[in-house]
Amino acid sequence: MDSKHIEQLLEKYWNAETSLEEEQELHRFFQGTDVPENLKETAALFRYFETEKSRGLNENFDAAVTKQIRQRHGGKIVSMTNWFSIARVAAGVAVIVAAVYMIGHEVRKSSPTEIADTESDPKLAFEETKKALLMISKNFHKAQHEASKINLLNEAEEKIQHKPNEPEKERKVNI
Repeated sequence: MDSKHIEQLLEKYWNAETSLEEEQELHRFFQGTDVPENLKETAALFRYFETEKSRGLNENFDAAVTKQIRQRHGGKIVSMTNWFSIARVAAGVAVIVAAVYMIGHEVRKSSPTEIADTESDPKLAFEETKKALLMISKNFHKAQHEASKINLLNEAEEKIQHKPNEPEKERKVNI
């Protein structure tokens, strides 16, 4: 075979650009005995690949690997699935905290920082407050009067319920 052709194939091989057929051609070439002196090291590499390919695993390979895995040489086995779930929860909490902060910031920005006085004269403000409190007092008194009527109705209902043996005609209710 032409050594220039082999060198071009090797260049493609080292750049991982060869096809399967070209790689088989290289393997066949390096298995032969007429390898040029400058490619002897490469031939040794290809022969190594062939011998390793033909080697198989020991019968007890699986058992030996399993034994090595089960032996602990110290340290601690940490499950990452727990960390991922913790990270998800932490991310959710961070999003909620950030949302609350941003909403609070927007509310503070849109609302006034101080409550302004509606009245500039203190005497006028006192009179307005006095009027408001009198109005509340009157309405409270009116509500108390209406609640006393409800109490009268409740007392009448109790009187009716406490006399079950009387005939219908004789029952009288004072309202």
